[in-house]
Parts: sequence; C-alpha cells; structure tokens
Amino acid sequence: MSLPAALLAAALAALLAPGAGAPVGRQGARHKLLLVSFDGFRWDYDQDVDTPNLDAMALDGVKARHMTPPFVTMTSPCHFTLVTGKYIENHGVVHNMFYNTSSKLKLPYHATLGVQRWWDNGSVPIWITAQRQGLKAGSFFFPGGNVTYQGTAVTLSRKEGILHNYKDEAEWRANVDTVMRWFTQDGLDLVTLYFGEPDSTGHKFGPESPQRKAMVQQVDRTVGYLRDSIRRSGLERSLNLIITSDHGMTTVHKKAGDLVEFHKFPNFTFKDIEFELLDYGPNGMLLPKEGRLEKVYEALKDAHPKLHVYKKEDFPKSFHYANHPRITPLLMYSDPGYVIHGRVNVQFNNGEHGFDNGVLDMKTIFRAVGPSFRRGLEVEPFESVHVYELLCQLLRIVPEANDGDPRALLPMLMPEGSAPLAGGCPALMTGLLVAAVLLAKVA
Repeated sequence: MSLPAALLAAALAALLAPGAGAPVGRQGARHKLLLVSFDGFRWDYDQDVDTPNLDAMALDGVKARHMTPPFVTMTSPCHFTLVTGKYIENHGVVHNMFYNTSSKLKLPYHATLGVQRWWDNGSVPIWITAQRQGLKAGSFFFPGGNVTYQGTAVTLSRKEGILHNYKDEAEWRANVDTVMRWFTQDGLDLVTLYFGEPDSTGHKFGPESPQRKAMVQQVDRTVGYLRDSIRRSGLERSLNLIITSDHGMTTVHKKAGDLVEFHKFPNFTFKDIEFELLDYGPNGMLLPKEGRLEKVYEALKDAHPKLHVYKKEDFPKSFHYANHPRITPLLMYSDPGYVIHGRVNVQFNNGEHGFDNGVLDMKTIFRAVGPSFRRGLEVEPFESVHVYELLCQLLRIVPEANDGDPRALLPMLMPEGSAPLAGGCPALMTGLLVAAVLLAKVA
C-alpha cells in the first residue's frame, strides 16, 4: 500500500472507530459549570427588543426554540425541578409558599426560602450530589440553595434580604464578580446564580409593557457583562455557561366579567373550609371540613367557565403534580390571564404565571455556550425536567434518581475531544476533510 493510501486508511479508521463523534460521557476532562436563571423570562422576550448579547450567545452555542417548565409554573417548584430533575409531585416543593394544613401556618415566598423542612424532604439537589462526589458547589440567590440537605450545606451560598431590590443593575454586576471569584479563588466547580428579573417587572407592569422590554435589555447587558467576565477571568475554555429561567408570563384580565371570585360564588361558603391556599395567581388548594368535600366540590366545579376544579385523585396525570402528600383534597387552576380571588380581591398584578405549562406564554428560554457545547445549534423544544441530567453529564457526576431522560439533550454536546466548530459535528467534518484531501492525493 502506498503511503497516501495508508494515511487515508488510517484517517478513515479513526473516523469510523467506536466512540468517534460520540457525545461526552462521564469520563474525561471536567469543566466548570455556571447555571444562571433570569426569573420569568418568557421564551419570546428577546423578539421584541434588541438583545445583541443573547443573540451572540446563540451563535456561539446552543439555543432552544423554547423550554417547557413543569406544572405548577411557579418560581420555587420550577427551580427545584432544574436542580433535581424531578417533576414537582416527586420533589415535593409544590408551591412558593410553605404551608401546614394542621397548624394553618402559611409563609410568604421569601420566608419559605429558609424553611428547612420545605426543601429537605427527600430529594437531593445537584449541589449536594456534586459535593458528595468530590466537587465544590455554590448558590447565589438560587431558590433552595441556602438550606441543608440530609445534613449537608452548599459549599458557598448567598440569600437575598427580605427587602432586596431585584432591579439594581450595578448589584447584578457585583454578584457576577463574586461568582467569578468563587470559581477562580475558591475553586468551585458548580455555581447557580439567580436574578429576580424580568419577573418582578412583568408582574407589576405586564409582559407587553415598555418597562418589561427595558428590563429585558438590562438582562441582555448583564449577559454581555457575564460573558466578558468569564473571558477576563480566564475561564472561557474551562467553563460551561447555561442561561435559562423558571417560567414565562401572561397578561392578567381585569374586567369585572373576567374575575374569578370565590366570595361571590353561589352555594359556596368558606364555613365549609378547614384550610385554604388561594389568592396566589391562578392556583388554589382547599381542605374542606370533614364530610364536606362533595358539597364543596359540587359548588365549585362549574362555578366559573375559566376555573378548573379537581379532586386530588382526578387531577390530570400529565401535569405530574397532584400525587404528593402536601397536595390538598381539592385543587384548582384557571385559564391563562385569569387569577383566583378568595375571601376578598387582593391581587392587582398586570402579569402572572402559574398557568398550564402547555400554554405558550408559560414557556421559557434556554441558552448554553462553552467548551462542551456545539456552536450555532438551535434545538427543538424540551421539558426542563431533562436539564438536571445535562448538568450531571457536564460535571461528570453520577445523578440521583430523577424523571429526566439522560439522552434528551445530548445532541447539544460536542463529541469527546473535539474543538467547538460551527455546523454540529466537528470530529466528523474534520475527519471527512482529511479523508477528502488524502483521497485527492491518492488519486
């Protein structure tokens, strides 16, 4: 065999060898990982304002058309799905609010962030899994990151104050700087970073408002600052960056005929209720007094055309939500744009979430860039329950039992040992190029 022919054979053999072009596995070099969540970033928020940094990230990495959060589309439950890979009925953080049907205690969102037993109820999030396998993890404002799990705390964590200003762009940059130091000085391998916008602005002014559009531009500037910080810190070739969110947002209907008001429903009385969790967007739970479940259900099931009321055992299984001891015997949700008012009307938001996760307005974003990700790739929509398996794959750690598919997001990843090139399969393209050149020489 001539030398060129021998080289051609060797190139083709390498190209076709088992594992050539295969996605990264749990062996080999480990890169650091930064998971960033911008709360309430609807899937299409980058389409009505200029977002050059998010656009550049999509060109440099991977973009999903959109991502589907779990039901119920609330902040804490959806974030805990991201870091456990479990549907909400399986990880148990079923609401933003801690509640106890026996004591009647209910705590607001911020107070619930520090309630140990609400979060540590059997599921182990990725921070703890990573630490048990020899890595260091950090959580900056990320829901669930500042309590202990089975006696283990996250290596480094920060929790926002009760009156925290989520809109301060200067503080956002300071938080990014802190996270970079966590990587470069403290040796962390995994950090989750949370921003409370554009959720707060979307709630106050509505998702179609100029204020929301301005906030998305602030988010985009922060993405640019974040990527510049990664480069300045010398982490561009050793850190994978994922930017995502928990849920979307939709406009609230406020006309009198659109209101879902329990206190005005005929045949319904709160005297039949032992415990209620209402006045939280479009979601509600009720524990009727003993012997009154059927009476309450019959009074509510057709009380409003935009309200869907279920007995716990009849709640749609496709939501993966009701099969948990924390869920009350009756639960309900309303159609997009309609919120549930209880004893009095106390909700005045112009934007809201918590609706059916199949509704397009509840979908959110997913962007990823770094040494492990392909370039210029847009993938079809997927469920956020699969993100956890991807995180474990990137960190080379063995995941806990979860509901995600370990194969679902592998097409995003670079083949093992290849450099990120545009077009999807660098090892294959490079091998074919070499083969073509050698074939020309042989000819």
